Amino acid sequence: MNPSLGHASRRSNISVIIPVHNGGDSFRRCLESLRQSSRQPDEVIVVADGDTDGSWEVAKEFGAKVFRYDSAGGPARARNRGAAMAQGDILFFVDADVTVAQDTIVSVEAAFQKDINLAALIGSYDDQPGAPNFLSQYKNLFHHYTHQVSSEKASTFWGACGAIRAEAFNAVGGFDERYVKPCVEDIELGYRLRRAGYTIRLCKHIQVKHLKCWQPVSLLRAEIFYRALPWAELILSQGQPMNDLNLDRTNRLSVVLTYAALGCLVGGLVEPFLWIVAIAIMVGLLIINQRVYRFFWYKRGPLFALRVIPWHWFYFLYGGAAFAYGLATYRFRQFSTLAD
Repeated sequence: MNPSLGHASRRSNISVIIPVHNGGDSFRRCLESLRQSSRQPDEVIVVADGDTDGSWEVAKEFGAKVFRYDSAGGPARARNRGAAMAQGDILFFVDADVTVAQDTIVSVEAAFQKDINLAALIGSYDDQPGAPNFLSQYKNLFHHYTHQVSSEKASTFWGACGAIRAEAFNAVGGFDERYVKPCVEDIELGYRLRRAGYTIRLCKHIQVKHLKCWQPVSLLRAEIFYRALPWAELILSQGQPMNDLNLDRTNRLSVVLTYAALGCLVGGLVEPFLWIVAIAIMVGLLIINQRVYRFFWYKRGPLFALRVIPWHWFYFLYGGAAFAYGLATYRFRQFSTLAD
């Protein structure tokens, strides 16, 4: 049963909270999009997390309430500080490298007014990422696709576009500040919300535009060290089911098949018949992921979709390796603890 959340029929006061390190032009565009919103937030709170580029001064120019840390401590700490300063009953967390649509805030308000039992919601990236290079288009569109095909009954929170009732946020203690990098602090908060009986909904129509420009090194560093490894640790330590977002059965099967195909390709150097097996496995990968590739074909054309396939399979390789490593280290720590 959900904890009581009071009455939702009255007009909500919405506090937009933005953590920023060195936001640059993307941060300015984020603030400008809020200014253009059809439903203005009741307050905008910016927490500058050890910025060195004057992001806090940009926030002042836009009339935001500003708190500045001298050194970086991570978005979890920054968001908690913003929440402590907020006067609104709805806390709407937005990343500094996204822009909101004109109807984003009014849609957030409507969702909470419609459902008195809704404690938190998350949105989605839109299908028009800001950075034009292939990797940014691929990754941000893939993120959009994942949210659009996922269940509306969510088990995680999302700091880039996530809103939560202040009373629910305070009841579970906010973000875990032990995460000092942009990591899985939002997912962990979602897990605690669900354990406490609160409802989280994925509202697919509430969308923001991601402006981040991904390059191979920055993408792999973020996805492996800031996402996959800590998420594996979180899942294992809390016994969470792997059935949400990009942890569904199709993705897990794809990881197995990708490694099987790679093993057969290498083994074919000794036994050429294995190359035929590898081709059959790769055809299977294409079939079970056809919805993904059809999506990219529809959005960006056949050549773009073809470029996506190797990156998508590479994603299965490094994601699977990261989870296997996380599982091994977790079990080793358990064994060491029992041995002591």
